[in-house]
Amino acid sequence: MFNVTRKSIQWGNETLTLETGKVARQADGSVIATLGETSVMANVTFAKEAKPGQDFFPLTVHYQERYYAAGKVPGGFFKREARPSEKETLTSRLIDRPIRPLFVPGFKNEVLVIVTVLSHDLVNEPDMLGVIAASAALTISGAPFMGPIAAARVGFVNGAYVLNPDCDDMHKLRENPEQRLDLVVAGTRDAVMMVESEAYELSEAEMLGAVKFAHESIKPVIDLIIDFAEDAAKEPFDFSPPDYSALYAKVKAAGEAEMRAAFAIRDKQARVNAIDAARAAVKAALTAEELSDENLGSAFKKLESAILRGDIINGAPRIDGRDTRTVRPIISETGILPRTHGSALFTRGETQALAVTTLGTGDDEQFVDALTGTSKMNFLLHYNFPPYSVGEVGRFGPPGRREIGHGKLAWRALQAVLPAATDFPYTVRIVSEITESNGSSSMATVCGSSLSMMDAGVPLKAPVAGVAMGLILEDDGRFAILTDILGDEDHLGDMDFKVAGTAQGITSLQMDIKVAGITPEIMEKALAQAKEGRMHILGEMAKSLTSAQAFSQYAPKIETMSVPVDKIREVIGSGGKVIREIVEVSGAKVDINDDGVIKIASSSAEAIKKAHDMIWSIVAEPEEGKVYTGKVVKLVDFGAFVNFFGKRDGLVHVSQISGKRLNHPNELLKEGQEVKVKLLGFDERGKVRLGMKMVDQETGAEIAPEKPKDAPEA
Repeated sequence: MFNVTRKSIQWGNETLTLETGKVARQADGSVIATLGETSVMANVTFAKEAKPGQDFFPLTVHYQERYYAAGKVPGGFFKREARPSEKETLTSRLIDRPIRPLFVPGFKNEVLVIVTVLSHDLVNEPDMLGVIAASAALTISGAPFMGPIAAARVGFVNGAYVLNPDCDDMHKLRENPEQRLDLVVAGTRDAVMMVESEAYELSEAEMLGAVKFAHESIKPVIDLIIDFAEDAAKEPFDFSPPDYSALYAKVKAAGEAEMRAAFAIRDKQARVNAIDAARAAVKAALTAEELSDENLGSAFKKLESAILRGDIINGAPRIDGRDTRTVRPIISETGILPRTHGSALFTRGETQALAVTTLGTGDDEQFVDALTGTSKMNFLLHYNFPPYSVGEVGRFGPPGRREIGHGKLAWRALQAVLPAATDFPYTVRIVSEITESNGSSSMATVCGSSLSMMDAGVPLKAPVAGVAMGLILEDDGRFAILTDILGDEDHLGDMDFKVAGTAQGITSLQMDIKVAGITPEIMEKALAQAKEGRMHILGEMAKSLTSAQAFSQYAPKIETMSVPVDKIREVIGSGGKVIREIVEVSGAKVDINDDGVIKIASSSAEAIKKAHDMIWSIVAEPEEGKVYTGKVVKLVDFGAFVNFFGKRDGLVHVSQISGKRLNHPNELLKEGQEVKVKLLGFDERGKVRLGMKMVDQETGAEIAPEKPKDAPEA
């Protein structure tokens, strides 16, 4: 009944297995990839003809994690996986980016890739395994896919690269100083197609070494997929790229001059209007049949690409007049919003980000429910890209994949410089509003967010800047690397290479390649040129931070204290009664974790001190021989009970109240009276023994004991 194909190799410390033929047999391509005990299923289907008039490639990738894979039930009321999590969205992008450029040019049939995590051993990450499974499924599906590709994750510990480190090693990298890198690389056997990373100030040489190490590591996997496909692949889909050379020749003849003049305009909006006018002029010269040709859009793009790319390769200035290494003019401003905790406006040419920092308490941390368990996140970065930022009317709604991806890139770039939670016990949230965009708004977000946090008084280890690099690579091997690319250069170029970091090293690298010909030499040159641009941007950013940034008066003040773990129950009280009372009486927020670390937050220093004192009185132990101020809470025949140390009471025996003999404590004391007492010690049952007669009730000073009358003089 089943025609199963299964192939395996030893990859690193685990066995990698690809299997097809048993599950999802009606899909065009279905592969289950297993590494260790983590299994991911990729299913590929594609339409056998394109929709009429469609002028783009409709590839859709969905990565989904099923909680049963880790033996878990989803959190929440409905107990069912619902909208994609941030991790699922980011992984969908991770799979999409390296496979999209490898479909045969001109193929516009709809393609759907669904990747499902079936089993997770909590050791091997399923995301890069999803790239491998999707690649294998596409390779055997018969679709015009010029793969295969593979992916690997790389760590960096004590100067050595680690292939596919465990999940625990990559979790909360900021809290693990030994781990300096979380890098995912995808590529073909001959070229790297995609890089995504979170790094901790690695040098350019270390980062390039990691990419090379990953590329070498994926080659056995690519060989496995090829061997697998030889036994399991379907007949190739009959597809020939459309020939629109005649149409292109007519478009070029009718519009090259006007299009070239349009690209010479340096202002973005004026240039866009001129390009639209040039297109309209070309269309006026075409026949009705040519206007209805579904390749017309491709012909226009080819013309625009030839003009922009050819000029730069031949040494002409870029469309805004710059050479290949110059960064656009930068203006950075801080403290522009009066009531926020921190704010910055970063403008680079026609790209602008308004970054706003808000400081919160432990109550504001983000709970993350994942296959690996539930965790909390105290650093959040949200990126918004409204249509007005590019002068358009468009969809306005919840964040899409682009917003989530760009926000995560900036988040990764800033992780390395954040202070430890023990040194700065705040939840930090940054919102980046892209108010203008013409190239690399994600890198503007990195710069603006860094400035915004410093404006809020967050003690960063160092400021972070980012720059987007581009590439134009011609068939004859000539190439040009562009610093700080524009939107048109990104759209018509061959590489989007984003590098962020401090003056000391790289904190994030993201690369997407549109052609399969990027050599290590090109990458090395791009990294060196990116460092040059990054250092320039850091210098421009420093101009807006001429003095120490004060902590915002509107931000909550947080004090931390530690209590013994065995005292946590006493601080919380039965049903939370004690901690609620502390909050109500002091007016401060109190958050306690399982390690005994307590965060006390309030805008009032007095409220923080009151909460601190109340907690300290619960957990601290009174010192024998010390004098305390207390209150009489009960009188009995044999003495008085005095509350002297938080909730702690002790007995002053009637013989210890006064130097005079008393028949009953009520001769000198009454309930509610404030008294000074000395802790004499503890009886055999641990009960507290207090004394009053040896303490001056006015000053609290100890009274020296009287000498016996017959004692000799000193």
